[in-house]
Amino acid sequence: MFTQIKHFLSDESGQGMVEYGLILALVAIVVIVALRALGTKVGDTFDEIVGELPGEG
Repeated sequence: MFTQIKHFLSDESGQGMVEYGLILALVAIVVIVALRALGTKVGDTFDEIVGELPGEG
């Protein structure tokens, strides 16, 4: 019984996937924050460009 518990506690076979998942989640959070921060600035820039273009008709 103790050998099974010892083997279970020392098993690290899924550790790599957990680390990759955490890195992926961190990258996703950084991208979302960056897009939200830059989204309004990009939208304002496009609005300025559209305002400078000649209108239809």
